Amino acid sequence: MVDGSWMSLGPESCFPSMRSVGVKQSTEYTTIELMGTDRPGLLSEVSAVLTDLKCNIVNAEIWTHNTRAAAVVHVNDEETGSAINDPEKLNLVKELLCNVLCGGNRNRSAKTEVTDEVTHTERRLHQMMFADRDYERADDSSNSNIGFDEKQRPNVNVVHWSDKDYSVVTIQSKDRPKLLFDAVCTLTDMQYVVFHANIDAEGPEAYQEYYIRHVDGSPVKSDAERQRVMQCLEAAIERRASEDLKLELCTDDRVGLLSDVTRIFRENSLTVTRAEVTTKGGKAVNTFYVRGTSGCPVDSKTLESIRQTIGDSILKVKGLPSEPKPPVQDSPTRFLFGGLFKSKSFANFGLVKSYS
Repeated sequence: MVDGSWMSLGPESCFPSMRSVGVKQSTEYTTIELMGTDRPGLLSEVSAVLTDLKCNIVNAEIWTHNTRAAAVVHVNDEETGSAINDPEKLNLVKELLCNVLCGGNRNRSAKTEVTDEVTHTERRLHQMMFADRDYERADDSSNSNIGFDEKQRPNVNVVHWSDKDYSVVTIQSKDRPKLLFDAVCTLTDMQYVVFHANIDAEGPEAYQEYYIRHVDGSPVKSDAERQRVMQCLEAAIERRASEDLKLELCTDDRVGLLSDVTRIFRENSLTVTRAEVTTKGGKAVNTFYVRGTSGCPVDSKTLESIRQTIGDSILKVKGLPSEPKPPVQDSPTRFLFGGLFKSKSFANFGLVKSYS
């Protein structure tokens, strides 16, 4: 409740559908969207193509989940320092990146599209992976997102509250930044309206409870719909979570920097599972989550070799994978109708809209 009025989260804020490879234009940079099958060395190949085409990577964010990879990359022209305005060059960029996404397998379709629409990067990544159905697992009894600790998977449940004709979604997971954002974005993109929520994140575990209806006014109608909501929320939480080795690179920015660094990772049998690339004031600050190409942790000798190649003062180890904490002995539905409403509210959340 905000300023005495009930607020809800509606799907009116949803954005355009996913493209496998898309390009957006602005005056400062060109935004490229990528969606495809994840594999070792994919980021290295993408950045190498852009470097060869004299495209400077200004910012980028890359997520991987359940064998899928999505990226939003901001690039400008190396010569002009502004957005790429040459249609022929844009077409060549899209064609070559589509070839990279196909990985030589022409049976994998790759679409291209040009649009002027602008979307929040993390929101867009959620939409791209949701549209790509990354929440579907070939074998749900095993964790197909290699490297993600099965014990750390979120516990999601959906029940029907017949008295009020709501469906109640409860989520128990390890707490982390932007957890609320990830859950609400997914519910919104799935065309659900959140009428009330309870949030508690005082310890290492986070508990979320959402009272929802579909935009048509109905609660979750079937077991198949219930399972889909659970799968999609679980995937949304896992996309940003990582138990992999976190590396941070900070150095003077230059054209081809990302290509060089990811090539070194690839040559040392490391794969990037998530990355955030930013440049500001001539400095590049890049964060990488990495693991061995076979899914194994990074050994100390390999890490030391990489740091010596790149530079000890440039590449820092920001966090080692932590041992999983024992789960809190509590019901994942402990909030059900409890009205705790702790810790956080939706008052300052960008998707909040009044509902009449």
